[in-house]
This record gives sequence, structure tokens and C-alpha cells, in this order.
Amino acid sequence: MKIILILGAGLSSHRLISYLEDEARIHNWRIRVGDRDLDIAREKITHPTEVFEFNIQNSVQLEREVKSATLVISMLPARFHPEVARVCLKERKSMMTASYESPEIRQMEKEVQKKGLLFLNEIGLDPGIDHMSAMQVIERIRNEGHSLTGFESFTGGLVAPESDNNPWHYKFTWNPTNVVLAGWPGPAQFIQCGKIKYIPYSRLFRRIEYMDIEGFGKFEGYANRDSLKYIEKYNLQRVPTVYRGTLRRPGFSKAWDIFVQL
Repeated sequence: MKIILILGAGLSSHRLISYLEDEARIHNWRIRVGDRDLDIAREKITHPTEVFEFNIQNSVQLEREVKSATLVISMLPARFHPEVARVCLKERKSMMTASYESPEIRQMEKEVQKKGLLFLNEIGLDPGIDHMSAMQVIERIRNEGHSLTGFESFTGGLVAPESDNNPWHYKFTWNPTNVVLAGWPGPAQFIQCGKIKYIPYSRLFRRIEYMDIEGFGKFEGYANRDSLKYIEKYNLQRVPTVYRGTLRRPGFSKAWDIFVQL
């Protein structure tokens, strides 16, 4: 029986666990979820998914759990992914995360390939789906024989209209600390009309793009921390404007800017 090990049962893991539980019933998988807070983990699982108390600082426990798994999915805070990756590499286990690919994990690439493993990162919304949808559009435009004069994309975890019941029009679906630190310490950087632009964190939520999307309503967007690193990844070296941003409902940035100025 294949064993899928999920490390971390925070806010971002709920849908993942639910999806894998449905698939496990079809494919006869065994799902194990480890978290330092058993009560939080138990709230997110159904029978027969197993939960256990897990401490990332316990190297013996980490090695034991990884060794017994078929696939490891780390939903821990991103700073812990490299440690999990090192153990997965040692035990020859493939690993997935929903976080950006860190330099530490990138350095493992050759050894991962040599051992025939898969280390898959950036498989959430942002990062993840945003990359795939962007490349789909870029390649379609080029395959049709056109050239790009600019690339701007906005992605955001938004509240469903039926659940939008607070003045901020936002709810935490992941670690609140990450929301607080998004864009900090800055500056945000992108390229516009061939010139590199910078926005200091103190002004990040004051430089807003406004959008009216047919069928969905009004939105606002602010710049992501670093759009420049995607120029090469998206093959946009000759495109004069490259800008990636975060999408929110109107009023979010004005309210958040108050906290920044404090």
C-alpha cells in the first residue's frame, strides 16, 4: 500500500487533505498527517486518515516517518522545507511543497535527478497555477505568430461572494504571518517600458492598479516583491514591461497601508 505523508496541518492543508482522502478511497492509499497540534490535525481529517504528533526539530522522528512513506508532502512553513528535502534525498523519497523553490532545494537538483526522484515545488495558486496559466497564454500568443509588448499578471486568494461578510473583503486562508510579511522588507521591483522600477515597502500599498473584470466586479492590485526573476523563466527578455501583482478587493490596500505606516 502506498503511504502519503503530509507534514503540517495548517490553514493551507485543508483542501489538500480532503482531496487526497477522496483519491485514497479509490486508489487504496494510506494517508498520514503529522502536526505539532493534534487537535488542529484531527479537525481536518476523516477516517481512516491517520494523525500523529510531529515535531520538525525531532530529526529521528522525521527520518522514521519519511523512510516509511511513499511520497512526502511538506505543508510546513517554507523555512523547514530544506530540512525535509535533505531527509527525502537521503531516504530516496519524492517530495512536494506549495512554496517557492528555495536556493537550498535548487542546489539539490542534480542529486535529485541522479536518484530518479521528483521534488515538485510551487504547486499552489501563487506560486503554481499562476505560472502555468501565464505560460499557457504566452505560448499561445507566440504560436499564433504574435509578439508580446508587455506582460502583467495579477493573482490573489479571494473570498467567495457568498462568504464575503467583512468590511475588509478578505479572510486568512494561510498563515497570517505570511500575509503580514508579504512584500516586506521590499522593495518591490519590476520593469516598465524598459526601465527597472522599485517601490519601497512604505509606499507599496499606495501604488495601486485598479481593474474592472466583466462578470466579477472591481478589484485592485499591488506589486509583488520581485517580478524581475520571472523575465528569464517566462522567456520575456525582449518584453519591455513585466509586472506581477497581487489581486484584492477595493479597500484592502488602503486599510493595510495604515498598518504599514504604523
